[in-house]
Amino acid sequence: MAKSIKDVCADALDSTDGGLGCAVVDLKSGLLLGVAHKISYFTQSYLDAVAAAAVDMMRGNKIRAVEDMIGNMRGQPEKNLIQEVQMTTKNTYHFMAVVPEKPDALIVLITSRKANLGLGWVAVRRALADLPQCKELTYI
Repeated sequence: MAKSIKDVCADALDSTDGGLGCAVVDLKSGLLLGVAHKISYFTQSYLDAVAAAAVDMMRGNKIRAVEDMIGNMRGQPEKNLIQEVQMTTKNTYHFMAVVPEKPDALIVLITSRKANLGLGWVAVRRALADLPQCKELTYI
């Protein structure tokens, strides 16, 4: 039986020392498709804001403008060039990757800065293998 997105997120979170939260975001609408977290202040409005920021980083107007510029320079249209992003804040690491089989879905794993970067990516890669089978992604 296929896992739910929430189960995949929980597995990624639980397999990462220092894991704080994990979510899958619809890159077209910005909606959270599934989430698991261990932090009390990760309220729905907070999670929605983080999801919107992730969409902007991957598919925002500035990114599309750069893709258009690159496409013009190469003589062929370029779209959705950014596939993965790792971001560091003062207290956290954010690992973001587009689901290859579902290019309008993005997984985001947030950890403390105590987490091992390589193991964070391992958790994301494992989740990427499980996500295409999630029934919630059939509509994307």
